[in-house]
Amino acid sequence: MASASGLLSEQHFLCSICMDVFTDPVTTPCGHNYCKACITRYWDTSDVWKCPLCAKIFNARPDEIQQMIQERRVKIQEVKRSVELSRKDADTVIADSVQVFTALISCVERSQAELIGVIEEKQKATEKQAEGFIEDLQQEVTQLEKRSSELKQLSHTEDHRHLLQNFTSNNTGWRPTKDWAKVNVHQSSHVGPVRTAVSQLEKTLSQEMKKQLCDVELKRIQQYEVDVTLDPDTAHPYLILSEDGKQVSDGNVRKNLPDNRERFFPCLYVLGQQSFSSGRFYYEVQVGGKTEWTIGVARESINRKGPIYLGPNYGYWTIRLRNGDEYAAHAGPAVLLPAVRQELQKVGVFVDYEEGLVSFYDVETRVNLYSFTGCSFTERLYPFFCPEFSAGGINSAPLIISPVNMDAGLGEESTWTLGSGRTVGTCLQSPVND
Repeated sequence: MASASGLLSEQHFLCSICMDVFTDPVTTPCGHNYCKACITRYWDTSDVWKCPLCAKIFNARPDEIQQMIQERRVKIQEVKRSVELSRKDADTVIADSVQVFTALISCVERSQAELIGVIEEKQKATEKQAEGFIEDLQQEVTQLEKRSSELKQLSHTEDHRHLLQNFTSNNTGWRPTKDWAKVNVHQSSHVGPVRTAVSQLEKTLSQEMKKQLCDVELKRIQQYEVDVTLDPDTAHPYLILSEDGKQVSDGNVRKNLPDNRERFFPCLYVLGQQSFSSGRFYYEVQVGGKTEWTIGVARESINRKGPIYLGPNYGYWTIRLRNGDEYAAHAGPAVLLPAVRQELQKVGVFVDYEEGLVSFYDVETRVNLYSFTGCSFTERLYPFFCPEFSAGGINSAPLIISPVNMDAGLGEESTWTLGSGRTVGTCLQSPVND
């Protein structure tokens, strides 16, 4: 017989409203049970929908236990969707890893084939040398055997004068061509070529791994492409924007525009119309044909008038080109970009707001140029562009926001004065050195 403590007390089966055994019991979202009719009458005569026991107030009248069922069904679908997305992401990562490892294996196989080729060539050279030695030795053996035979025949003659003449003749005829005691065939251990090949392979694998990982990385972040257009209300009066809002260049003439709060002056800057306060976004800028430019992102509260400092401390995360071949990141002080091996044609800009990351890529070589990490974003971020001054036409090419092709501290103060004699203002930029 079960003990009394093991039995459910009668109160577990009583409705707390009618104090009778449940009739058609239902459960509220807070987990309490009532007769369906009792809780319905209670809510019909009440100004708010709340639980009679715990007094929890509901924003909407609960549909008894059906709402809880529906909520759980929705959650089931959410979980299934999460698993599906996780599986797709896992499949993508697996495919990417196969691509990377296949490329690395190819490097190893090529290096192995080259090493085998070097060793076999050296072995062939050794065998050819040995064959030459053997041929010379064989010829000398033949000559020596011939002399031995001739001397043996002479030893049987009784004409001593004839013997002396022929012996002297044989001794003054053929002579050995080499001192064979000093001749050896070098047996290579091949340790040197193997060590050299492995050392070179290590460098090649490191380069290839970086290349493949950057390629995979860029392909993944290109999926976060956003449509960016230039905001004319922020553009410096000298700037010329294309009708579609995708190109900007220095027009060398000041336009009569309202000096609104958003407009940059005196620096030749312009922002994108789109802003971002969460998530990830990516866009590409064509920079080829220019000798100077600055691009990146800026926070909403940046200073737009008077002296402007570039760098994360001032709300700018940017990279630049100066004098045609000096690439640097405005990291305060500026950091030179050694990854740039040739003139950049197109730069990719990627931001992960929550991660606090701003990265720049050479789209053609799939190389990461520079990354600002550990950033703390608390405001909206805007794409940032500066085509710099045309410098008498040398730097007149525009910055172009282009569509993504999946296949493919305080600085030094500088005042710019153009050929026309117009002083356009003072902008402070991070120097390469303190």
